[in-house]
Amino acid sequence: MQQIAFRLLGPLDVRFGGSSLALGGPRQRTVLTMLLLAPGRVVSVDSLIDTVWPNGAPATARNQIAICVAALRKVLRAATGGSDLIVTAHPGYTLIARAHRIDVVDFEERVGRAREAARGGQTAEACDIFAEALSLWRGRALDGVTGVRVEQEAGRLEGLRLDVHEEYAGLRLQLGHHHALVPELSALVAEHPLREQARAHLILAQYRSGRRAEALAAFREGRRFLVEEMGIEPGPVLQGLHDLVLRDSPELTQPPAGPAPAPAPAPAPGVPCQLPVESASFTGRCRELGALERMLDERLGRSPLAMAAISGISGVGKTALAVHWANRIAARFPDGQLFTDLRGYDELDDPVSPATTLDRFLRALGVPAPQIPADPGERAALYRSVLGGKRVLIVLDNARSLQQIRPLLPGNGRCCVLITGRDPMDELLGDYAVLQIGLNAMAADEATALLAGIAGGNRIGVDPAATARLGELCDRLPLALRIAGARLAAKQHWSVRTLVSRLEDQRRRLDELSPGEGGVRAGFRLSYRDLPPAARKLYRRLGLLTVPDFAAWVGAALLDTDPVEAENLIEQFVDAQLLEVAHSSGPGIRYRFQDLLRLFAWERAQDEESEEERGAALERAYGGWLTLADSARQRAYGGGHSVVYGPVRRLPLPTDLVDELLDDPMMWFESERTALADVIGQASGTDRSAYAWGLTVNSTTLFEAKNYLEDWRSCAENALAAAERTGDRLGEATMLRSLGTLAIYQRRYEEARSWLLRSLTLFDACGEVHGRAVTLRNLALCARFSGELDEAARGARESLEGFRQAGDTAGESHVLGLLAQLELERGNVRAGMALCTEAIAKSREASSVRGETQNTYRMAEALLRQGDPARAQEVCYKVLELTREDGDRLGEAHALRGIGEASWRQGRTEAAQTVLREALEAAEEVEDRFLQARIEADVGFALAVHGASDPASRLLAAREVFDALGARIWRDRMDRAVALVGAPDSGPVAAEELALILES
Repeated sequence: MQQIAFRLLGPLDVRFGGSSLALGGPRQRTVLTMLLLAPGRVVSVDSLIDTVWPNGAPATARNQIAICVAALRKVLRAATGGSDLIVTAHPGYTLIARAHRIDVVDFEERVGRAREAARGGQTAEACDIFAEALSLWRGRALDGVTGVRVEQEAGRLEGLRLDVHEEYAGLRLQLGHHHALVPELSALVAEHPLREQARAHLILAQYRSGRRAEALAAFREGRRFLVEEMGIEPGPVLQGLHDLVLRDSPELTQPPAGPAPAPAPAPAPGVPCQLPVESASFTGRCRELGALERMLDERLGRSPLAMAAISGISGVGKTALAVHWANRIAARFPDGQLFTDLRGYDELDDPVSPATTLDRFLRALGVPAPQIPADPGERAALYRSVLGGKRVLIVLDNARSLQQIRPLLPGNGRCCVLITGRDPMDELLGDYAVLQIGLNAMAADEATALLAGIAGGNRIGVDPAATARLGELCDRLPLALRIAGARLAAKQHWSVRTLVSRLEDQRRRLDELSPGEGGVRAGFRLSYRDLPPAARKLYRRLGLLTVPDFAAWVGAALLDTDPVEAENLIEQFVDAQLLEVAHSSGPGIRYRFQDLLRLFAWERAQDEESEEERGAALERAYGGWLTLADSARQRAYGGGHSVVYGPVRRLPLPTDLVDELLDDPMMWFESERTALADVIGQASGTDRSAYAWGLTVNSTTLFEAKNYLEDWRSCAENALAAAERTGDRLGEATMLRSLGTLAIYQRRYEEARSWLLRSLTLFDACGEVHGRAVTLRNLALCARFSGELDEAARGARESLEGFRQAGDTAGESHVLGLLAQLELERGNVRAGMALCTEAIAKSREASSVRGETQNTYRMAEALLRQGDPARAQEVCYKVLELTREDGDRLGEAHALRGIGEASWRQGRTEAAQTVLREALEAAEEVEDRFLQARIEADVGFALAVHGASDPASRLLAAREVFDALGARIWRDRMDRAVALVGAPDSGPVAAEELALILES
């Protein structure tokens, strides 16, 4: 596709295929110019009208603009072959350049690339790109197009062109091109005699070319122009350079190293150079430095003012970044660099007032003390006047509020303002185009580099694992890393691992990183001190928890207040960088501490709260988790049965909050998974056993559904240990049963039976009917697996009575399904199907989706035994749909296996093998060895029906697993199947013959 070239850097010209397009009269040219100056952005009709008719528009102005746009569309459409480049977009029009070229865009893109190359020390490459950029100019920008806004933009572009000429000349001086530069710069200075930087380059080029007298004459001429035209003396660059020429300084004879555009003469009197020395060990922050550089390139010298605000918690390196970047760009501000610490968060002093800072800045800028007004408003006005037209860098460190910095902002775009502070300066966003940089912990490689810069690279590199752990223990916070690095530097006999071992002790970590009265703890203390009393109380209580993240309702429980108030306080912590947003997906926003901040909050709680207050706060939080977990279990499990807990206080929560959080109960469980495990561990560790086992009972809903068996084991073991220590017999019985149930899921039936028998004895002693019913059902499962079907049936019927007595309809549905399975395995297909139907109905009555899914799967097995694989397959697809909706990967594997069996029974062996491969993948994911063996057996049956070679190898593999698991019935079935299949390559086996083996 041929490109249209839109050329604005000279007279407006639009070229296509080597020829200029006829754009029409002045109005159309003005409209097109306005659109080209804002490619991809909406230009309102009102803006177009104001530009076309600056002295007042006619009543038909909107219609005439529409006519102009239509005419332009016609011209451009004819060139592009039908594609509209100008589109209507409320409240005006947008020019979509697509692959077409706009020389202004190309020019600014090249200038940006050249500056990046110059900053990287690639001087020759930068010169080449600058030359390309300047070659795009054909004369005065937008020449011939009228309108106030067009002329303003033309002025901006002309200023940028001159800046680029000066930067280009500075780089060529570095490369030694002074002879070639003299005539070019002479012409530039003659055309723009007030451009001091261009004149400085000319003087330097003349001096290096052996034309010292001409260099001095160029300075005198420039001084005369400035005095006569502006009433001012030359700036520090020109005066300093003049002094160097007079002294024939050797600094002038060689191009300076590095990307600086000009030599750095000593500052003239009255030019402030207040920047602190940057840290020798500064490292990293490449992304943030890049953002600051781009901001400066885009905004310096134009509107809006170049301004950036760096925010972050104490010790994150705000000042270090600001000072590093300020020193890096200082040469671009020849009229001075101002720096002040506003003491916004000082432990001893009040924040510095704007009036005080203005006084200091005005004195630094050369204003005599008697001329500085007493009135703060007049003082600020004078400050802006003094800065007018000057290039000054202003660094406002440690700012507290917008009120503290607003009077310190200059009124022109030739300055740059850099602000640091704990809190984001959001108030600036309404009035200024400020670049907001929220500074967080360093990246792992940056942390390592910082440690190496302080303690030595060889020492840090000896043990990479210990170094990485040291970074983690310091939260990769620059202040903490510097302290750690300094300790290693001072203790040459310590290894990195020595310091790591000291920091691993959480009670000592802040001591290690807070030497004297300073360090990490001191910075945190200042932020904590400035919180309101209620916020401080909540913050320290949040530190009592060991959870990795939490929702806002947890704060409400700890503070014993309503959730909205707690959320407001927590958001204050986020704004103050005392907490982070962990994530906002799922049921509600979740927050988290950095480890060092959590330790600080924990310390505050130990010092400022009694043991009783701390315990009561934690128990309210545990009670909130128990309320939500119990409700989530009931919604997922169904049946309406309430668990009987021990001595706990379930915290009431607002109904609308509970409904919002538990809209998807399993999603809530998933979002709280690690938090629940930590709370259970913390409650167990402080012998609050009833909370621990109560939360474990409810969390099993998730552990079972998602196969989180290690979480299940650790929670149950912790809660059991706490129950045993405190003599909590109900808790002990419940956790023994839970460990027995876990063993069933892991197909360790003998172990399960041992746990469950101990549990049953305790439930009998407690008289707890429901717990006893669940235990009897699980013992029946063990008996069924071992082939003791009569014993299983007796236990299941006794369990059923217990569920009915306790009013647990979901429990009834599960036991009815088990009884159906037992009847099917006895060969009583009709009785099994009747029980399946009853179990499904009971599941629906209990609103138990999981129970309905399991019982529907049993119905599919009944249909297979009845000899109806087609209907069984349909039912399995329904089960598959239910399990996938519920996120039940284990149930999904069972459904896929059922589909595979139904397929090979119908002779569709290739389809069976495909779906069985998918089933095996799911079973391996949930680590169910018994199910994996069942699937392997089905694969063997499918191969046998197909007549493939050596199906017996798959059957023997399944037999080995069944034998290891103690599944005697299935082991014996595999023996009979192997005997039927016979030797390899024995030909197809009838599906009916194999089905009889499964039904025996």
